[in-house]
Amino acid sequence: MASPADVQPLRRVSPDVAIAAIEAIPARVGGRNQLLVRVETGDGLVGWGESGLSSREAAVTAVINDFAGFLVGRDSRQIGRIWQQAYRSQYFEGGRVLTAAISAIDIALYDLLGKRLGVPVHQLLGGKQRDVVPTFASFLSSSIEQSLADTQTLVDAGWDCVRIYPDGFDGNSVFDPRASLGRTVETLVALREAFGRDLCLGIDLHHRYSPAEIASFCNMLPPGTLDFLEEPIRSESPEAYAMLRQMTNIPFAVGEEFASKWQAAPFIEQGLTQYMRLDICNIGGFTEAMKIAGWSERHYVDLMPHNPLGPICTAASVHMSAAVPNFSWLETRQSPVESLGFHDKALFPVQVELEGPVYRVPDAPGLGVEVNEQAIRASQPEHVECPHLTKPDGSVTNW
Repeated sequence: MASPADVQPLRRVSPDVAIAAIEAIPARVGGRNQLLVRVETGDGLVGWGESGLSSREAAVTAVINDFAGFLVGRDSRQIGRIWQQAYRSQYFEGGRVLTAAISAIDIALYDLLGKRLGVPVHQLLGGKQRDVVPTFASFLSSSIEQSLADTQTLVDAGWDCVRIYPDGFDGNSVFDPRASLGRTVETLVALREAFGRDLCLGIDLHHRYSPAEIASFCNMLPPGTLDFLEEPIRSESPEAYAMLRQMTNIPFAVGEEFASKWQAAPFIEQGLTQYMRLDICNIGGFTEAMKIAGWSERHYVDLMPHNPLGPICTAASVHMSAAVPNFSWLETRQSPVESLGFHDKALFPVQVELEGPVYRVPDAPGLGVEVNEQAIRASQPEHVECPHLTKPDGSVTNW
């Protein structure tokens, strides 16, 4: 058995592939900020990543700057090792701020490696298993008539999966969970009657409710109305999800809150989600996402990735979605019924394009995204605070 003295140290890294700089760049894109991360190597090659912790960009930036202090000079190709070093370089493990920073760096390193080798990122993940990535589209349920019209627009454009937000989600101060449920039931029933069984119909509840409220909501719905319930309650308590799982047979779509494989574990192992909603810009980048994808496959859980950000998040999500066998739909915020401005062509002149309801899997080296760096740096971020909601009685509730 070799002694510690016999173990060979890691090879000295070539200056060309060593990380020369890691920079966090917050920018205003559309109606919110995006936090991009630029990683450059000694030979001048640049990779781009994106962090997913919207509205807390300053906190994530501080962590990225800390990480840069010990990652500059490291071999940019040792992505798995860099992930471990960033995750385990403090006594207190994990947390969403840390993994949002790790995610952006990890995605940028994959972009770099793909460019260095002249291959798309999905090739680094085992190769693509599909040529196009199907998406689902979303809209806010403001009235039955508008919901019917928005759904018709999407169906006419080729979408076979539509997600709505409940009635009353457009307020920025007061939210009444109970009042929203009855009106939302009426909308969902009308949509199912109008579009039949071929349309996959889901709802994003944005974890604004209690288990009792969701159980009541499900009991109001005729059987077969909904194909999935997304994030009905917060994910801190798998036990609460287990309780809710016993109250309804509607499939759950859960996971966008997860910041590690450890958070995902009970939901996969205990059958508490039927669609894995991991967010590659929060979960830990490709390195962590692919582990959870494989774990989900073992339990016949399909990925339905969260994708609410910009072109870098979208491209990373498309490459991941292309490389896994267990996949359903990718979220898109670029449909004909949403105009959010998050994929501004002036800032990202080359990006993965939405073709009808699908993203075609790119074959360009790296992520396949080009960034107008001058325009990004000139786009000054403005702090966007998420709504601080209260119930009608004045008590604080979830956004």
